[in-house]
Amino acid sequence: MLRYEMMLPHQIRTAIEKRWPVILPLGVLEYHGEHLPVGMDTLAVTGILEILEKEKDLVILPHSTTAPRAMRSSRRKAMGIAAGRRRGSLALRQGDVSRPARIGFRNIHLVIHHQTENFIAGMPTDLAFRFAARQAIFAFLEKDRGEGWWGSNEMADYYARQSAGEDPFNWIKTHPLMTPGAMEGYPYDHAGKGETSLMMALFPDAVDLSRLSDEKWYVRSAKDASLEFGARGRDRILAHLRVALR
Repeated sequence: MLRYEMMLPHQIRTAIEKRWPVILPLGVLEYHGEHLPVGMDTLAVTGILEILEKEKDLVILPHSTTAPRAMRSSRRKAMGIAAGRRRGSLALRQGDVSRPARIGFRNIHLVIHHQTENFIAGMPTDLAFRFAARQAIFAFLEKDRGEGWWGSNEMADYYARQSAGEDPFNWIKTHPLMTPGAMEGYPYDHAGKGETSLMMALFPDAVDLSRLSDEKWYVRSAKDASLEFGARGRDRILAHLRVALR
């Protein structure tokens, strides 16, 4: 494991050459009842990655946390990464998620937890990042290889590369922290039993059930939250991401 901000240039080159997974944790800052922190969505991602980073070689980029309203307008609100190729200079900015690819990374993963119960159809936050990733790769390839690059004779083996996993449109992948298949029997909710239990398993000190109020309908099931139930959700998420980041 390496946190990007702690890496030396030779370590960045090693991560590029060995195609280590490079992960950008994504979340929002929003109200999660009186009993949970406003950064719950981002903490859920970073908490899981803190476990995974002990198991395998991967690079974790500084997380992107924003207010949900800011994510609704367009892909321009997606977090970008300005970089110096293979030297690692990196400055967070809005509008371009291709920057890790410009450094040389080819195994980039965006992991998000916010309204991803409809990830297949897409919701505003994840769509902003997914669209940004696609547009960024198109722009990067056109700049790097020239206009009409796909039709050039140099790309005659494009489909062979694709079947071998070298498709440039797979350089950046976006994953929900929770998927319906992985989380069968575990609820998608907002500050209810599911999220509260998950936080109890990942960051127990960030949960204060004594402040739980049933004023909001979406928090009422949190009264049934437990560490044991959260551990079940945590382990299913870990199993899902182990496969996704393989």
